[in-house]
Amino acid sequence: MKVRVNARGGAQLRLEGIDALETHYRAQGHGGQMWRQPVDLANAAADGLLKHLGFKSVERDEDGTVTKATPPKVPGHILTRFADKYGRPVAFAFAGQRPGRSADGSRIRLDVKGMQASANYVLLRDGLVYPTFYSLLYVDLRQSMAEAATAAREAGKGVWEHDATLPGFRLSSRKQLQDEVVLLPKLFRRLVDYLSIDESGGVSLGGFADYLDTRNDRLFTTPDGHATELETLVEVRRQTLKLTVEPERIVFIEA
Repeated sequence: MKVRVNARGGAQLRLEGIDALETHYRAQGHGGQMWRQPVDLANAAADGLLKHLGFKSVERDEDGTVTKATPPKVPGHILTRFADKYGRPVAFAFAGQRPGRSADGSRIRLDVKGMQASANYVLLRDGLVYPTFYSLLYVDLRQSMAEAATAAREAGKGVWEHDATLPGFRLSSRKQLQDEVVLLPKLFRRLVDYLSIDESGGVSLGGFADYLDTRNDRLFTTPDGHATELETLVEVRRQTLKLTVEPERIVFIEA
């Protein structure tokens, strides 16, 4: 897939192996309301990324957009092999210049030690993001990132202190979903897409399992290599919902 660039020649990145809480998400196929997840934890991930890249402080407007940073810019680099179906380079992001200043487009082998210096790994290690793995991520890098996510969860860091993905939660309102429930972002997006079909503002989960089945989120689980779809890993009982497999054990098939 070709990288999609904007009018200024910039491109939106997809950071490999991680997913932060949503700050601005519009349901697919249904115009209207913009959805978000708990703001403090979402902003903590963004601030953690900027801090790792070398920014000392940032100022944001009411929408959360950065309006000022100190310093105004910092050197950094990314390593990427491909772009996703939306034209976003799937990348590891690093602070500073690449050692040796390799030319753009040159071949570089990223090993586990090198990957652990990336913003991706640091955010995962600090519990500021969820692991979300896809099949084109090399196995040794994925395993190291999975270990970091497991350690962060066991220590109750960041999102894991409040996580409702694995223990489950009872959905009572759309406001609760946006302001209180800390959920794996991919599952949040699927839930928002489903709820947005009901224009009355309801929150019934009666058809959510069937809806998930239509999304064809193909995956396999580790270490058993069981091939299945997301719908089979989500337990819905009346108004309660939970994921039955730890996120770091799920590997989605890259579309």
